[in-house]
Amino acid sequence: MARRPAPPSSSPRPASARAADEKTTTRAGTRAPRTAKPSAKGGTTSRSVDVREWASGIRLSGFAAIMLSLVVLGTWVLVPTLGTYLEQRQRIASVQESVQVTKEQIAELELQRERWEDPAYITTQARERLYYVKPGEVIYLIDDDLDPAALPPEQQEVSDEIEERPADWMPQLLRSLTSAGLARTAVEAPAG
Repeated sequence: MARRPAPPSSSPRPASARAADEKTTTRAGTRAPRTAKPSAKGGTTSRSVDVREWASGIRLSGFAAIMLSLVVLGTWVLVPTLGTYLEQRQRIASVQESVQVTKEQIAELELQRERWEDPAYITTQARERLYYVKPGEVIYLIDDDLDPAALPPEQQEVSDEIEERPADWMPQLLRSLTSAGLARTAVEAPAG
């Protein structure tokens, strides 16, 4: 596809430049790429680009301008609408999640209501929670019911001899504090 010739520019160009342009044109009608011209100092200089000349090569028809303005207008209208749509989808998802949680709570409460309709369950809850007893029954409350393995060992007698043990006091203090904080104490009931 051949490139259209650029319209004459308003800036006058020397005839030598026009002749150089004609020499760089190839058979297909396109120009060969230009190379940098060597300068007097031995380096190369780059040719400055004329923006007006470049912009004049762009052709914009009326149809293309209308289509471009329609795309810009459509974008301007749809971007806020798209943001509103995404926000509404997030709200819908959060409401659906809260509805699901509420349905689970309702199912759990209905199950509890069914349990409370059973007289045996009501009796069990009254005995466990409120310590109700039937007439003639005796209830025994045990404060700290531990299995025998959890009972602390019996206290040994204290010796009269002083023993000196080389130890670092900081780890021993930390062990003592943690064992005192985590220990479960149980006192055996006196016999009799």
